[in-house]
Amino acid sequence: MCKIFIGADPSSYESRTRSVRLHGVVTSIRLENLHWSVLEEIAGRDGMSVSQLIEKLYDELVADRGAVGNFSSFLRVCALRYENLIAQGLIPRDAGVALRSLDADRVLDGLRRTPRPLPQAADGASAKRALS
Repeated sequence: MCKIFIGADPSSYESRTRSVRLHGVVTSIRLENLHWSVLEEIAGRDGMSVSQLIEKLYDELVADRGAVGNFSSFLRVCALRYENLIAQGLIPRDAGVALRSLDADRVLDGLRRTPRPLPQAADGASAKRALS
């Protein structure tokens, strides 16, 4: 199993710092290259630059939550959540489909309804049996 992960290109998990401007204020964000790559894909789907996407995410997060905690971690989760939603078939893999064209409530509703299979024990038994 681990070979799948350790076989990754080391450059994908190297960190890179980018300067971005949030409403005229320059700030630095440090993320792994793989996260930057996913954010570039997300931004490109809606014809935005990564800086524009980050500013939009920041603004909507502040509007919804009133504050921003660890914004770099939030961006990592955004990238992972994007890939997870694609894997679950809740948003199309086709990068030509703009994310803004999707019904966010329908996507989130699908996320709530997607059944989660029980993890399998090493012998193939369900996690329930493994715990009893």
